[in-house]
Amino acid sequence: MTTHTERLIRQLDDSSGPSYDARAELIGIGSDAVPALIDGLPSLGPFGQLTAIEVFEEVADPRCGPALIALLDSDNPTVREWAAMALASLQIDGAVEPVRRAYRACLERATPPDWTEPEGIRWALTALGARTPVVPPLTARLRTTATDNTTGWPSTRYADITNDLADHAQVILHSQFWQVDAGGMYGVAGPGLHWDLDWTAPWERLVEESRAWSLLGASEAPADDNILVVPTWIDRADLHPER
Repeated sequence: MTTHTERLIRQLDDSSGPSYDARAELIGIGSDAVPALIDGLPSLGPFGQLTAIEVFEEVADPRCGPALIALLDSDNPTVREWAAMALASLQIDGAVEPVRRAYRACLERATPPDWTEPEGIRWALTALGARTPVVPPLTARLRTTATDNTTGWPSTRYADITNDLADHAQVILHSQFWQVDAGGMYGVAGPGLHWDLDWTAPWERLVEESRAWSLLGASEAPADDNILVVPTWIDRADLHPER
């Protein structure tokens, strides 16, 4: 079993096809594969490590915790992001401080807060109970939950939500749109706007610039009773996390 498992682990790096089959088989083996996967993790490239993270999440064996924490120091931003999110989804004991350090390191590298790595790590901190997003009163009142537990807001109230967030000093990063019907949820095209903020600017300017862009998006966004908007926003404290 060990030799076969080790061969499967080596195949995780092969994105031409074998990786997918090896991933499925390792998940099928379950917890018995975890020790070998932990040992083989440093020899894998970024693609293989990302696939290994998927295996860890599916198997849900907490023994992978230290290995995921070690991946927070990877040279690859996607590996760091996925490791943080896996630590949160698995609710690994002792993950909070390493994930906080990973977020501070992300800011120290001057990674823009709207890039996927900081967004993923903020999600992880929230899921771990170490970050509480600011949700102003109107935004909280309009929040709804779809059938698959996705949280969103009526797209018809997008402008109201934008102003409520900005009035409470929140910077809106971007928004996604989802159509909800009896068959489930699926993404729908939004206005296609993308705003690049100058993160060296005063916070108040960032708030107002993101308000202006988001209101423009609201004026062009799909608006219907069965369409939800899911904005992503941050607070000033997200740029200055506690040490």
